[in-house]
Amino acid sequence: MTSQPSHAVVVNKLPRASVDALLATPYGEAAYHVVELLADAGYEAWWVGGGTRDLALGIAPKDIDIATSAQPDDIVRVFKDAKQDQLSLGGMRVKHGKFTFDVTTFREEGESSNARHPETVSFSTRENDVARRDFTVNAIYYQPVSRELYDPTSGLDDIEEKLVRFIGDPTTRIKQDALRMLRAIRLRALMDGQYHPGTYAALHKNAELVTKLSGSRQLEELEKMLAGPKPSRALEDLWETDILEHMAQELYACKGIAQPADYHHEGDVWNHTLACADAFRPDDDADVRLAALFHDIGKVETFALARSARSGQDPRIRFDHHASVSADIASKLLKQWQAPSKRIEKIDWLIRHHMTMGFAELSDERKAHWYYHPWFSELLRIFWLDIAGTEPSEFALYDAIVRDYHMFLDGHPRPPKQLMTGTEVMEILGLRPGEEVGKVLQALHNAQVRKEVNTKVEARSFVLGLAAGK
Repeated sequence: MTSQPSHAVVVNKLPRASVDALLATPYGEAAYHVVELLADAGYEAWWVGGGTRDLALGIAPKDIDIATSAQPDDIVRVFKDAKQDQLSLGGMRVKHGKFTFDVTTFREEGESSNARHPETVSFSTRENDVARRDFTVNAIYYQPVSRELYDPTSGLDDIEEKLVRFIGDPTTRIKQDALRMLRAIRLRALMDGQYHPGTYAALHKNAELVTKLSGSRQLEELEKMLAGPKPSRALEDLWETDILEHMAQELYACKGIAQPADYHHEGDVWNHTLACADAFRPDDDADVRLAALFHDIGKVETFALARSARSGQDPRIRFDHHASVSADIASKLLKQWQAPSKRIEKIDWLIRHHMTMGFAELSDERKAHWYYHPWFSELLRIFWLDIAGTEPSEFALYDAIVRDYHMFLDGHPRPPKQLMTGTEVMEILGLRPGEEVGKVLQALHNAQVRKEVNTKVEARSFVLGLAAGK
């Protein structure tokens, strides 16, 4: 692709098939009409940012941002229900049909004192709006009505080269907003690309600035990396630039932690973690991805050597109790990243039990405890990912667990919702809150599994019978 002068507007330089495919969707049609309505009202309006970048890459965009010469009051006159975006001066949320779009007035931004938000923002022109954007590939402006394209920083050329390049001085841009470091790494993995030398040097030089970001923003970007097409590339870049050392030192420390050579041909704990991440499927949810990322993080602390290299079948390198240590570390990190307590509880449980395997030998009551657990299917995914990230991958035990799981569910359909609450048990038996109530509820649940109790009346009789039996 030929670079255009910075002032040039050209026509039809995005892949026609990508644009037409988007416009054929309800979302693309709505994004088109937002631009059309602003243009009809006399304002400039362009698609810009990740949406146009994805179109140039041949990817269907999930989000389309719109930049315009219209100021917030003008946008409200065109779209009566437009609402101010509290996080962005000049940014408005515009609804068209069932879709909502970010529509932002062309603007200039001043310096930042906190590596996150600019101290000053002023409305400006499209030409000046370019300078506030992060990467050249995100500064491609496209007018879907006229099919004109404005590419002042040669973003299309950089897409052809798969080049991640900052607009302006990289260190300055990072100091304005440290989140740009994580976005650069995610963008490189998305594009299967490479860094401009200045970009890479600035990421390494300013790695510590990631600590200026809130924990929730760090976690959000990490989750996006894990959901991308090549999570191992993003993770390796986080490590190589030292950003990961400041985000999650315990995960950073996994590189170089040896594993038993007979069982882990893929290499050390870090290599195993990367291989697990690359085995993610699109339908793996964020909790499964995080649990897989952290499932062996405790091996750093638990690494030990046995006395003999050939002590029976046991490997010389051992990681005793690493699952529980990993769960503790992951919970600590997730708290630092401000994850909701329920998510932390779930991810902790998945990691803590990822070495639990002997289900086939359990009694039906104990199988019910595991197989009816609401997170057991996700625990199976952690089992699978752990094996997929290991060379050689041996799935025989996993397959046996899955067979037993389905055979048990076929023969023991999940019981209905618990027939009696803890409050009801306390009222019937005159108990105070405590361990005894839990024991009664567990006994009642087991009786439901065995199909000995099927109705509320039977549940009451069962509970009274337990008390009488004492």
